Amino acid sequence: MGQPVREYLLTLCVTVAVTYLLTGPVRKFAIAVGAMPQIRARDVHREPTPRLGGIAMFGGLCAGLLVADHLQNLNGVFELSNEPRALLSGAALIWLIGVLDDKFEIDALIKLGGQMIAAGVMVMQGLTILWLPIPFVGTVSLTQWQGNLLTVALVVITINAVNFVDGLDGLAAGMVCIAAAAFFLYGYRIWYGYGIEAAAPATLFAAILMGMCLGFLPHNMHPARIFMGDSGSMLIGLVLAAGAISITGQVDPDAMALWAGGERNATHAMLPVFIPLLLPLTITALPVADLVLAIVRRTWKGQSPFAADRGHLHHRLLEIGHSHSRAVLIMYFWSALIAFGTVAYSVNSTSMWIVLVIAGLSGVGLVLLLLPRFSPRAPRWAESLVPPRYRHAERAAERAAEQAVREAAGQEPEPEPEPVRVLAGGVSGVNGATAVGPRSRFPDRRKAGSAR
Repeated sequence: MGQPVREYLLTLCVTVAVTYLLTGPVRKFAIAVGAMPQIRARDVHREPTPRLGGIAMFGGLCAGLLVADHLQNLNGVFELSNEPRALLSGAALIWLIGVLDDKFEIDALIKLGGQMIAAGVMVMQGLTILWLPIPFVGTVSLTQWQGNLLTVALVVITINAVNFVDGLDGLAAGMVCIAAAAFFLYGYRIWYGYGIEAAAPATLFAAILMGMCLGFLPHNMHPARIFMGDSGSMLIGLVLAAGAISITGQVDPDAMALWAGGERNATHAMLPVFIPLLLPLTITALPVADLVLAIVRRTWKGQSPFAADRGHLHHRLLEIGHSHSRAVLIMYFWSALIAFGTVAYSVNSTSMWIVLVIAGLSGVGLVLLLLPRFSPRAPRWAESLVPPRYRHAERAAERAAEQAVREAAGQEPEPEPEPVRVLAGGVSGVNGATAVGPRSRFPDRRKAGSAR
């Protein structure tokens, strides 16, 4: 048990290191080739920022697969399964399309077609859904066409769901990293807990995906020095979808031998079988919800579902008063709560403590969401213990005194600071454009005057 953990850790560390070290040169390359968009009215960032970060992430993916192929325990994944090669083929294709879009902004339908072709390439090499575990029904075998269509649909939906949340610095990479961590824990349990070798590829994909995101995050946290662009967001979306497809449609639920012990015991024991059907949905719950709401919102307004707007969940957080960093952390919190809560419940569904903890953390999350609606005022005795921004009475008195001094000196009163302009909701340009959505055709408010 210890040896595979060390090998996974080595693969993770190599992926992190390669991605991190490549991101700096990739940033200079993106600036040199002009892959820096101009600031537009709907953008959140305020400086021209290079993209093409997906180049470094793809390098990390290749390095992780190469290292795993030479490790004693993980080498069997490549010998017994063609799924790693299928993933690499599909990832290379979707990455290439993303790079071209980051530089030349290709048409939305071309990107959509490329996503479907990349999914088809993986299907042709065996990475497809063979059966589905349906609660109270059992294992349902799918025909070849049913499995292929379901696989392509899942890949396209996951890619665009991940890309829809790529609107704030560090948001998409962090959320996918959290999802991959939860997915790794579940896949490792299926592989070594139940001895099912078919779960090995998905576990490896999750470890490498964590490394890709962790290596890129230091460069992408607010204020971001580089964006992953479509080359990165579509790539991590495809890797996430590949892991979900592998562990959902390749692992035979009957191999877990959970039907003994009576009907009630079988019902509880079969929960880990149903989780593969639910976990891919829970780990992308927020991105998929954002995707569905965006389609409904745009269609209701008579717009194209692929038209860019500013109504996404992370921008709603900015609207109600959260800072950029706090909005990202809140999205991290909810992603972790949903993903890890689902995994914990699958391990011990009879424990009431798990349900109570999840309910309690949900309450904490709601309080965090509503914080800007409250006006925090520290009591007088605690004003010396809190930051100055919470000393409302003291700040008002100091400002009034300063204004009185200026007036006594014959100077004009200092004008009140303008309130921060909160932008209406939607996607944020480069690192928030939809994977199949066109770039904005509206004239830019200002030109990019910086080389950053």
